[in-house]
Parts: sequence; C-alpha cells; structure tokens
Amino acid sequence: MTINLSNNYRDLGESFSQKIMPDPVAQPSLLLWNAPLAQVLGLTFEQNKDADLLAQYFSGNQLLAGSEPIAQAYSGHQFGQFNPQLGDGRAHLLGDVADADGQRWDIQLKGSGVSQFSRQGDGRCALGPALREYIMSEAMFALGVPTTRCLAVVTTGQSVYRDRPFAGAIVTRVAASHIRVGTFQYFAARGDTDSLKKLINYSINRHFPELLVELGADTSKGADDNEISSQQVLNFFSAVLSKQIPLVLSWLRVGFIHGVMNTDNTTISGETIDYGPCAMMNTYHAETVFSSIDRNSRYAFGKQISIMQWNMTRLAETLLPLVDSDEDDAVAQLQPLLAQFHQEFEQGYLIMMAAKIGINEPEEGDGKLISELIAIMQKNSLDYTQTFTALTASLVDSLNDDSIEESSFTVLSEWLPDWQKRIAGFKTAAHKLMLSNNPVVIPRNHDVEAILATSQASYQEKGDLTALHEFLAVLRQPYTTVENTKNYQNSPADGDENYHTFCGT
Repeated sequence: MTINLSNNYRDLGESFSQKIMPDPVAQPSLLLWNAPLAQVLGLTFEQNKDADLLAQYFSGNQLLAGSEPIAQAYSGHQFGQFNPQLGDGRAHLLGDVADADGQRWDIQLKGSGVSQFSRQGDGRCALGPALREYIMSEAMFALGVPTTRCLAVVTTGQSVYRDRPFAGAIVTRVAASHIRVGTFQYFAARGDTDSLKKLINYSINRHFPELLVELGADTSKGADDNEISSQQVLNFFSAVLSKQIPLVLSWLRVGFIHGVMNTDNTTISGETIDYGPCAMMNTYHAETVFSSIDRNSRYAFGKQISIMQWNMTRLAETLLPLVDSDEDDAVAQLQPLLAQFHQEFEQGYLIMMAAKIGINEPEEGDGKLISELIAIMQKNSLDYTQTFTALTASLVDSLNDDSIEESSFTVLSEWLPDWQKRIAGFKTAAHKLMLSNNPVVIPRNHDVEAILATSQASYQEKGDLTALHEFLAVLRQPYTTVENTKNYQNSPADGDENYHTFCGT
C-alpha cells in the first residue's frame, strides 16, 4: 500500500528540530501491531502478510513515503527544576498522517537512536518498557482517558545495556501532536519571540482551528506566522487550559498516577504522554506515589490537579511578551484565565466524583458526601477500584451478598444510608451512570509486572505472547465483565508496599 506522510512541524525551521535519521538495527521483527489503531489512521497493512515490511518501517530501517525524520527540541521543568535543553534524545518523528476525518496524527519512533539531544544516552529502549507503554496506553484508551497510543512494537535483535543486557525494542507512538509546555519554554528561555509566534500559530492550526473561525480568519489558509494579536494568544492559552481539565480528572477517576508530570511531559493537546514511571492506585491514599525518582512525592495521586495548574502557569509565563510589552499588564490579562482554570477544575472534580456515586447533577451537600467517602477509604485502606465497583453492584444486588466485602461493608455502614437516601429517587439512572464511570478492571501494577515478566520470557523462549494478548483483551473492555476479568481484579497481596516504577521508554 502507499502511505504519504507529511511533516509540517519540520517546516517550522531549524530551530524547532534536528533533521536526523533513525539508527539502523540488526534484525527488526514485528512483535505487536495495533490493527484497530492502524485502521483509524487508514493504514491497511496486514500483520501476517506484511510483517517483514512493517518491521522495516517501524524500526526506522526503511522510511515510509514522505517521511522526513526529525528530533524535536524542547525544554522542561523536571521535578521543579528548569532544564533549558532537553529534546528527543531517543525518538524520531517520522511525520504525520490524516485520518478519515482530516485530523492529523504524529507517528513517532521511540528507542530509534541518538540525536543532538541525547545527553550521552544510547538512544535505545528495552523490550520491557516498550511492552509496558503498549499495555498502559491501550488500557487508558479503553478507560476513556485522553492518551497517546502505540501502533507497533518491533524487536531489534540487539541488546540494550542498563544494569545488565536486555532485549532491545522500538515502540511507535501515535499522538495528536508532540507539542509540549516545554516546547514553548525552549523558545521563551532563548528570548525567541518570532519562534513563539510560529509555534502558537502552528498549534492553533493543528489543534484549535475553531479559534480561527471565531476571529473570522480564512481557515483554509490558517493562521499567519507573522501576525498574532494579544487576543489570539489569550484565546490560545484558554483553549490549552480547557484540554487539561478532562485529562487530569480522567486520571483521578480511574486511579492513575502519572509519576512524572514534568512540563516536557505535558502536551497542549491534553493527551497522556510518557508511560515510564506511571502506576495505578490500589489501596486509596491521596499521597500515593510509586515513581522511584519522585523522592519528595511531588507527583503523588492527590497532587495532580495542583501540578497541572503549576505547569499551566509555566506556560503562561512563556506567553507574557506576546500578550503585552508591559509584563505587569500581561500578567493582569493571563491571571484571570488561571483563576478560572482553578475554579473549573474544582467544579469538574465535584462533577466527576459525583458521577462515580451515581449523581449526575451535584447539589449542595454532595461535596460533603464525597469527602466523607474518600476519608473512610483512606482511613481504612480500601481498594479504590473495588470500592466503587462494589457500590455500583450494590444497586442491583443485595448489600448482604459478595458485592461489598464484609470489611468494606462494616466501615461504610454509617455512610451508606446517606448515599442511598440521596439516590433513592433515581436509583436506576444512578446505576447506569456508575457503570460507565467505574471500571471493573484496571491494569493493576502487580498484574502488569507479572505479564511483562511472563511475556518477555515466553517470547524469548518460544515466541509466545498468549498471556499478553489475554491481558489486553480484558483491559480493552474495562467496564464489562468478560471471561477472564476476575483474574485481574484482586489487590496485590503485599499492598504494593515495595512497588516502584522507573523511567524506561
């Protein structure tokens, strides 16, 4: 088949990226191919028939038509400390492709070799982290969380050396774009306002074309790189803010902990990106954190809203000179948007949590009802997913059966009557709402690790990924109980006490 990639981002200029080819690999072999995602992108390859060709394309050994690979430049605050020079140290943006609706999607290789941004790294990725990103991003997509996704995983036939040798792999990531808060910081740190203007207009054309309509611009021509008004900048910033609220609230809804919410891992498109140190919460606690590099719990579960607000403030700082030449006046225009962002986050959190207990339109007193439930869960170390699953089931089953474990029933006994009274007039509707907001299964940390270990061993021994595919089949139906769902619903025996995640891909 013919694929014609474009790479409009490359056309922005040399200051935005480095033109560089992926490093060839010895023996590329297709391990995973995401056929449903490929169909969305209009890629009509067949995994079995085209396996060898796919391995060449998605290892970087052979380029897709129209591909002009680049490594993108960006900066970022990493755990609060600013690094002015980051960039794609082991990734190559091959280009972008339009789907049937005209939406453009980046196709990027990760683990495909070094660039000028590598900072002494080897530019490679081990098989385990590649599989982890595939599992987690597919699970998040099925859970209804805005996310980047994996199109393919290709083994390289070469070892990657960390503390010991590991099998190497390259993962293909698909994203609405890879424009980050750190991309804006890169140019702001250099005082390059011309590039900032280009970046904003490119971002408007790519992600927020409705802003052009509001301004009466010709959408067929897009925004003009050389012209940008203060109001356009403010409108752009407001549009970016609106993408972050559903993103973080969806994390909190399903118990996801990003683990590394640096500004270089915060996209303006509002997609989850970077599945290295991420984890899922089992036992509820707001301070839950698993990342081995998050020593001060900066990115704990309950801090993710405040960190996103912090990251958006850093984005606002990059826009100051384009809003007004007087910094104080620029701050005065941006500050109300950040204040509104804070208010909308608070209201959004209330609406999201209310839906988890079956309330579609929160009223006065519902915030207290939710806070009391969360406090009970934290005090008694209840499992986050299991508790909401049990509450959902209790609306159609007797509270005396297995729908709520006896221990949970005991600690919730004083709270339950108030909740049942609140939803008494719309119990059927409440149950339906809860079914769509409370997954029956999530990619629990101990299950993910077990599947990774089993899959790597069985693949290397006999090329078998049966366990991985069975796991994915369950994760792709997280709101429905299927044959194997019960195999992945249990909390870890050790309560994740010694569980840690690491940067991998």
